[in-house]
Amino acid sequence: MPKSMPEATLLLKAAVKYLENELMPTLDGYHRFKTRVTANALNIVYRELTMRAAQEVEERKRLVELLGHEGSVDELSSELCDKIRSGGVALDDPRMRDHVRQSLHDALEINNPKWLTR
Repeated sequence: MPKSMPEATLLLKAAVKYLENELMPTLDGYHRFKTRVTANALNIVYRELTMRAAQEVEERKRLVELLGHEGSVDELSSELCDKIRSGGVALDDPRMRDHVRQSLHDALEINNPKWLTR
């Protein structure tokens, strides 16, 4: 992409800064709430853009280790779900539980990181 175009992450941060620091203080009630929701949504998109690629690399490694073969994250995740449903992977398998725990942690890091500090 040409350098004349600002990075999406910078645009998102600028939009959130405006919403939180300039617009929200002038609002109340319904419009303040909706502006807060919008800022939160933009922050989720920002975290998705900055964190998800690295998380997906690690998720794929865990899935390959669990299942013993290569594939995309979507394919491997679907296969793991099928194996769990059919009993092909035990619910008390420590590697599976660690994978699910880490996957949940990664999702919360993007969607609602405040839950991780509770």
